[in-house]
Amino acid sequence: LFKHVSLVRQVIKACLLSIGVLFLIFALMRPQWDKKEEVVAQQGRDLFIALDISRSMLAGDLKPDRLTYAKKKIQQLLKSLHAERVGLILFSGSAFVQCPLTADYAAFNLFLNQVDVETISAGTTALEHVLKEVLRVFGRMPERKNKLLVLLTDGEDFSPNLAAVKQEAQQAGLHVFALGIGTAEGAPIPLYDERGNRIGHQKDDKGSIVISRLNEPLLSALASDVGGTYIRATQEDVDIRTLMGHVQKFEKEKFDDKTVSSLEDKYQYCLLISFICFVVEWLL
Repeated sequence: LFKHVSLVRQVIKACLLSIGVLFLIFALMRPQWDKKEEVVAQQGRDLFIALDISRSMLAGDLKPDRLTYAKKKIQQLLKSLHAERVGLILFSGSAFVQCPLTADYAAFNLFLNQVDVETISAGTTALEHVLKEVLRVFGRMPERKNKLLVLLTDGEDFSPNLAAVKQEAQQAGLHVFALGIGTAEGAPIPLYDERGNRIGHQKDDKGSIVISRLNEPLLSALASDVGGTYIRATQEDVDIRTLMGHVQKFEKEKFDDKTVSSLEDKYQYCLLISFICFVVEWLL
């Protein structure tokens, strides 16, 4: 029975079987090398998101407060966007770009997360300044057909020249979508000390507590006059879906081409070696 048994052949078969299994495992690990670069054409829309950081955004009619509620709405909006470039503008009595237009939503979220109670401005709200800031930025990109702005605010406004700025926005082709943050019943505006401790509520000249309410008529008129629409923020995501429905009606535009570097998959070579080892082992 052992006359034709070859110890050398058995060792070779075992080695071939081991090598075949080893390279099969390598193939499942998807080895990659040979770096290649590919030019990807990018298309999307430019969308600025403007967040009100005036003191009235600390009112608690939306839990835990209007500012935190608005930030959550922005995060919901980002999850619904695809290939759009987004920028963040903060405003109260003035406006400034917190995050320039970017397709990197993770970076955008970093800038958004930096907005907290300490960022809140002590001044009043002037909506004309955020419109001017958006027009200034879009003015550097005259090739852009669609200029979109999502405005998250409670609608309190002390702009001395809003009508003229709205007319300028109309001529520039700006489209404003206003998301109302707050309730018609309103809530008092809390005051905090330097350590972040609540010390009371804001009062008027007569000593009465100021109640901040959502100014829907103003926001509705603003959005209607500047080629957009007004949407009241809701606890569900109906408001975001409605907003996305309006945004997606606008045509996508071409961005600068992006060069993407990647490594080529080489798992097929490992599979080939594994297959050859199994075949030879079977023949032996």
